Amino acid sequence: MNPFRWLAGAGRFFYGFVVGDDWRVAAVVVSALVATAVLVANGIDAWWLAPPVAVAMTAVALSRETQRGEIR
Repeated sequence: MNPFRWLAGAGRFFYGFVVGDDWRVAAVVVSALVATAVLVANGIDAWWLAPPVAVAMTAVALSRETQRGEIR
């Protein structure tokens, strides 16, 4: 088994899993995780920031898809 082929396949899987159909959702969630890390590194208790952002972006993505009529 070629390790480079396996690595490329794993990269495609994780890209599809994280980014999925809407790269904007992934970008906002990653930004929220980075902001949480920066705040915690500066001594601010910010564990609560990422979950509501993830839920809100899920709602935004679902709203976009239902407006386009692409939900199966």
